[in-house]
Formats: sequence, structure tokens, C-alpha cells
Amino acid sequence: MKNFKIILTSVFLLLFGISNAQKIGVVDTDYILDKLPQYKEAEARLNAQIDTWQTELQNLQSEYERKRAAFESEKVLLIGDQLKLREKEVLDLEKNIKTTTSLRFGNNGEITKLRANLVQPFQDQIWRAIETVYQKNGLGIVLDKTRDNVIIQQKRYDYSDKVLEVLLKGTTSKDKKEKSGSRSKN
Repeated sequence: MKNFKIILTSVFLLLFGISNAQKIGVVDTDYILDKLPQYKEAEARLNAQIDTWQTELQNLQSEYERKRAAFESEKVLLIGDQLKLREKEVLDLEKNIKTTTSLRFGNNGEITKLRANLVQPFQDQIWRAIETVYQKNGLGIVLDKTRDNVIIQQKRYDYSDKVLEVLLKGTTSKDKKEKSGSRSKN
């Protein structure tokens, strides 16, 4: 009879624990984006634009190399203003290449902005779909497999405030001890 009570209690606790367990969902946003035909079309347009800009940049680079080589070989024959003018032309072309590269391919360049504009509408659609699945399936937390982060969660599973409370409690206790210690020294 004693064993029966222990087994019954264990089964009850196990079932209670399972029923109160949070449900976690995982999504792979890259996989989802890869399966959206509209995203593939938009990505193809972006890649075509990138190819165009790369070709343009390669043409500028070729022109620069050609002019620099011509300037280096003719340098000894040029005098005064001719020398300065040709040197300025080569330097301006080099500066143009650097500026174009930065404007198009830099951290805040046109490609970054275009990619953000491309992805944003799809991210919004995915977000709404994830929210629907989250609510429909009673999930506590949804993780993104691609980005290794939490996409959405119920507030009751967020323990950030409790951790902060513990950290601040330790800090305020130390501050109080230091203040009381400094008062007793005075």
C-alpha cells in the first residue's frame, strides 16, 4: 500500500509538472524565406543590381589601372601643368572608386539599405504568421533556429527583472554596508 501511494504521488507530480511545462516552438526563418517565391524574386532583383554595380566598379578599376600605367610610363615626358593635370586625373579616378565602393558596398551603403528594404516586408509577414501560430498553439516561447534567439515569449517566462532584482539587491546591500561603515569611521 505504501508503494502504491508513492507511485500514485509520483505519477500525479509528473502529470502536474508536464501540464505546467512551457511549450516551446522553433522556427527557421531562413528556411521560410527560401520557400517564399516572392522573396526569391526580390532577392534575384537585388543580386542583379549588385552584379551591375560590381561590373561598374570593375570598369572604373580597369580605367584607373590603364590611366595610372599610362601616367607612370609618360611621367618623365610630362612637365609642369601637364604633369599635375594627369596626376590629378589619376588621383580623382582613384578617389571616385573609393567613394563609389563605400556608397554602394559600405556598411551603410545602398546594398545594405536595399537588402533591408527587401527583407523587411517578408520579416513582417513572417512575424505575423509566427504570432498566429504562437497564439493558436499556446506556446510559451518561440525560438528562431537561424538566428539563435527568442522571437516571442509570454511575459511570465521572462526572468530578466528577477535577475536584475537579485543583482541590484546585492549592490544595494553592499552600498548600505559601505555607507554604514564610512559613517561609523567618521
